[in-house]
Amino acid sequence: MRNKRTTPHAGMARRTRLTAVATGFLAAAAFAAPTANASDAHTFSATQLAKASDSVLKADIPGTAWAVDGKTNRVVVTVDSTVSQAEIAKIRKQAGATADALVVKRTPGRFNKLISGGDAIYASSWRCSLGFNVQDSSGNYYFLTAGHCTDGAGTWWSNSSHSTTLGTTAGSSFPGNDYGIVRYTNSSVTKSGSVGSQDITSAATPSVGTTVYRRGSTTGTHSGRVTALNATVNYGGGDIVSGLIQTTVCAEPGDSGGPLYGGSTAYGLTSGGSGDCSSGGTTFFQPVTEALSAYGVHVY
Repeated sequence: MRNKRTTPHAGMARRTRLTAVATGFLAAAAFAAPTANASDAHTFSATQLAKASDSVLKADIPGTAWAVDGKTNRVVVTVDSTVSQAEIAKIRKQAGATADALVVKRTPGRFNKLISGGDAIYASSWRCSLGFNVQDSSGNYYFLTAGHCTDGAGTWWSNSSHSTTLGTTAGSSFPGNDYGIVRYTNSSVTKSGSVGSQDITSAATPSVGTTVYRRGSTTGTHSGRVTALNATVNYGGGDIVSGLIQTTVCAEPGDSGGPLYGGSTAYGLTSGGSGDCSSGGTTFFQPVTEALSAYGVHVY
């Protein structure tokens, strides 16, 4: 989902160019099976796994995502369709003695930051998605969304004609993290504590294997499962985000910032990924608990 939102300092021209790229996404399918290693039976220490993870970061290859898999005792590196064999070789070379700790898997499509989701929200020149409505200890209302959406945004509206104001950006963290918060300034807008018809009453971090749901204005509601925690994604252009929830839930351009949840529990905010909702995909989410803690707010 290469509609990758950039920082405001890169300029509106870059935003427009990257938005256009999103229309050319390739369909995603299941991961290809990793190549077998002679070291499959080897046990790597936490230090070695950390070094292997750091090597992927240092290689700085856009279109890569990685996380430690505690069950297999490996660093699983997922690469999109833009990553060449030479670039994979560069990652392994960077890993040096810990190269055997890396397992490389391919996924079709391209990793990108997504735009919009849940209920559509509009900045001056782009559309994103409301994640969760929240409150602070004084009872003031806000909503959370992706940080690559709030980065550079001032006023937010509920419609493309910008006739109904929602509020103004009160905080933004991207890259590194991918969350932002908007304070409501329109008292007449209904601020539901639900996602669609599902009431949200708590927030937590899911476990690997948990079934989760994502809601977006482009694709509606889809489900999948959590495949990794604390994943890092390199979207390119210096936009690297860490600490993410990796899932098999599909998403498409227009779904960024939207909510990831299970039952009445909030899990995350849509960051980016690859693929589409016809063939499937790989999607990454900013844990919502981190955003709640950073801004001193809670779901309700």
